[in-house]
Amino acid sequence: MPISTPHIIAEKEDFARTVLMPGDPRRSEFIARTFLDDPRLVNDIRGVKGFTGSYKGKKVSVMASGMGMPSIGIYSWELFTAFGVENIIRIGTAGSYDKELHLGDLIIAQGACTNSNYASMFGMPGIFAPIADFGLLRQAAEICDRRGFRYKVGNIYSSDTFYSDSETDLKWAELGVLGVDMEAAALYANAAKLGGKALCICSVSNSFIYPEEDASASERETMFTNMMEVALELA
Repeated sequence: MPISTPHIIAEKEDFARTVLMPGDPRRSEFIARTFLDDPRLVNDIRGVKGFTGSYKGKKVSVMASGMGMPSIGIYSWELFTAFGVENIIRIGTAGSYDKELHLGDLIIAQGACTNSNYASMFGMPGIFAPIADFGLLRQAAEICDRRGFRYKVGNIYSSDTFYSDSETDLKWAELGVLGVDMEAAALYANAAKLGGKALCICSVSNSFIYPEEDASASERETMFTNMMEVALELA
């Protein structure tokens, strides 16, 4: 019988142990149709498409998370707890704070700073520092080295807001933070709580240092294939 959560309806075995998770449902479909053998749609609740197929003979799933920490918090929680998923690899986009990172370069998020109260639900008596799974991180860096992809490993800043009245975002760069996304911190927190493994690999889609470097909406769907290939090799 299918398992029904509020946001996913599928058989437990429909999902692979490793799920690649872009934010955009169109990007999840692009990845499935471009890279996977025999992809099939396993979830389409609310239009958040999930596909499962094979890559080099290995079962792999890809499903969108939607935008923001509340959204990836929901989908990653349900995948970890209801469908036997062990690894979630976020493959998204980020704005760069780093002068050495340019359009299309990769950020492998070792940790995730945040302005969100997401982790407060765990009732910790201090500030929880969400971090990646080291095994996944190390392998991702090794794949980038072998492939000659430009990347940096370090902190990312997961923000609850895309548009902000604040002029202080670049202060994160003063502490070595490489860029900003909107999801990594919640994914890492859920993985820590639920015993899963998680990694966030982001392609630089725009730069706060070089404003002229800014990918269009259509380019963000399909052009950042380096991070997709790294995640698929990990899976």
